[in-house]
Parts: sequence; C-alpha cells; structure tokens
Amino acid sequence: MKNVFYLLLLFVSFSFAQGEFEKGNASYRKGDYADAVASYENVLSTKKHSAELYFNLGNAYYKLNKIAPAIYNYEKALLLDPNDAVILNNLKFAQKAAIDDVREVPHVGFTKMLENLAATFAYDSWAWIAVVFAFASLLFFIGYYFSGNTLRKRIYFVGMFVAVFVIAVSVGSAILSKDAASDQRNAIVFEDVLPVKAEPKTDAPDAFVLHEGTKVAVVDTLDVWRKVKLPDDTQGWVPSNAIKEIK
Repeated sequence: MKNVFYLLLLFVSFSFAQGEFEKGNASYRKGDYADAVASYENVLSTKKHSAELYFNLGNAYYKLNKIAPAIYNYEKALLLDPNDAVILNNLKFAQKAAIDDVREVPHVGFTKMLENLAATFAYDSWAWIAVVFAFASLLFFIGYYFSGNTLRKRIYFVGMFVAVFVIAVSVGSAILSKDAASDQRNAIVFEDVLPVKAEPKTDAPDAFVLHEGTKVAVVDTLDVWRKVKLPDDTQGWVPSNAIKEIK
C-alpha cells in the first residue's frame, strides 16, 4: 500500500513539474518573463533539476534584466551540461552586463599547461576518453599478439603505446578536473553594490567593492561571513546572504 501511495505521489509531482515547465515555456514565448520565472521556480520547488530548466530560467531572468540570478542559473545549467555551447554563449552575454571586470592572474609554465589541458573537457568526458582508448589498446594488443607480420606487429605495438599514453593523460586530467571542481566553491554576488570587508566584521574597513553578477570563489567560512577570492587573487569578507553559492 505504501509503495502504491509513493508511486502515486511521484506521478503527481512529475505531472505538476511538467505542467509548470510547459507553462513557463508558454509564458516566455508570450514575453511574460515574470510569469515564466514563477513557473520555472515552481518546478525547482519540487526538487526537479535539469540543464534545460536552469537555462530557461536564466534566459527569463536575463530578459527581466536581473543579471545575478541569470548568471547563477546559467552556471547551474553548466554544472549539469558543461560542454553545451548555447549555455556558454548566453552566460558570456550575461557576464558582459555585469559591472566588475576582474582579470585572472595568468599562470605560466608546466602548471599552466596542465591546467589548460585538464580544463579542455569536464572530468566525466576525460573518463569516457580513457574508456575508449582502453578498448583501443586492447584491440591493438590482440592485433599485436596474433599478427604474424613484423611490420604489422610494429604498427600494433606503436598504436598500443599511444593508446596507453592517452589513457594515462586522460586519467590524470580527469583527476585534476575533478579535484578542481570539488575544491572550488563558486558563488555569485546578488547585491547591487557589495562592500567587501578586510575582516569578518561589520565595522571593518572596506577592502574593495563588488557588484551584482560577479563570480567569486568562497575560500573560508566564519559564522555568517564568507571569505571570497577573485580571479586576480584579491580577497575579502562578505556576509553570507550577499552571495549565492553554485552547488
């Protein structure tokens, strides 16, 4: 009986979420962006998540000129679909509307090369690349083992060596990408103007000022304060309710 009730509850929840999602799409097409936002937020309240839902919600907020929630929802969509070119494109448009233009401190040398390589794909994509080349290395090994031709043996051996090398690179990149994603707690500034404090105290002097839509990294927590860092390595403290973490 409990299982039947649970299934019925799931069906009702799914039907409501699907109905609200379609209602939000219809409102967006009519230009009623506030109503679209309300419908999409209703879907989120049912704990239903998808890249398409966050993307549509970001679009609706962008149309309402609400830059912070637009960027936040585009970032949420990218968490679920990191390689979607349309989401990335719309995020860039929204970021251009933000006031702060913080330049990242460039890294150089071998560390930068590894970071760039790992950032080429998401960690799950690197994992799939490793799986594909593991299968390829097996095929090369079989060809090498059963081939009676010397030239073919050499070709299979070189292919097997290249495949193993790609596997090692893919696994290493996946680990770096995964660690970077887990260590980095990113957040979006939701205040129009946000004074960043030198210390986690209300009466502390302002270190600098941020504005709505700026993306920061949360590097420390103390009570209701969050220590944030910008891409140029500038750091300071802000109230936790002034930002919204992307998670």
